[in-house]
Amino acid sequence: MTWSEMQPLLSQASWDTLYMVGWATLIAVVGGLPLGILLVLTDRGGLLQNVVANKVIGQVVNIARSMPFIILMVALMGFTRALTGTTIGREAAIVPLAVGAIPFFARLVETAVREVDGGLVEAVQSMGGNTWTVVRKVLVPESLPSLISSTTTTIVALIGYSAMAGTVGAGGLGDIAIRYGYQRFETQLMWITVAILAVVISLIQFAGDYAARALHGRGGHSGPAPRLRLLRARPEPARTDVSKAA
Repeated sequence: MTWSEMQPLLSQASWDTLYMVGWATLIAVVGGLPLGILLVLTDRGGLLQNVVANKVIGQVVNIARSMPFIILMVALMGFTRALTGTTIGREAAIVPLAVGAIPFFARLVETAVREVDGGLVEAVQSMGGNTWTVVRKVLVPESLPSLISSTTTTIVALIGYSAMAGTVGAGGLGDIAIRYGYQRFETQLMWITVAILAVVISLIQFAGDYAARALHGRGGHSGPAPRLRLLRARPEPARTDVSKAA
């Protein structure tokens, strides 16, 4: 197979992979972020302590994380068909990719949020902040560098998942590697596919690490207490010195 024949295949496959991973990452962040925060809030000593709810959520997350992705795709075929009308193609692949990534990202969020200094949480509570204020003004901002790193890790994992999804007709670079590189013995095309995946993962990892370091340098993680200044009390009115007035 010549380069002119490989180029359109690789271009379309690369776009399909980015499309699947992009949408799956977005859904994973939207679903996994509140789930991970909820695991922290409902734990013992948390702001919304509820041991039963915490155990139930934790078990659901653990079961979903322990299931191999290839089995998850097969198990979700009925659900995928109900949502997308098909079980093949990039749109169908987004469903199992997102479902598999949500619990994975939720555990990473839980770890990141637990690293936040408890003193900042107590400071907000002492100033009258409720649970939503603590989450919005302390937990998420202070753990943002770690959350960026967690998102990067999730994207890299999803790229690997998308390659596996290619084995069942999901499209993307994994599909090209299987159909042409393995089944048609186009070894050159398979290694080019591997090289593209390696470059994409390296770029994503570099961008994620750079963003996390930049936020950390600006005090996004374990930042100083003045970050809570939006909750400060109103300034007291100036007092008149009676002795001087007399």
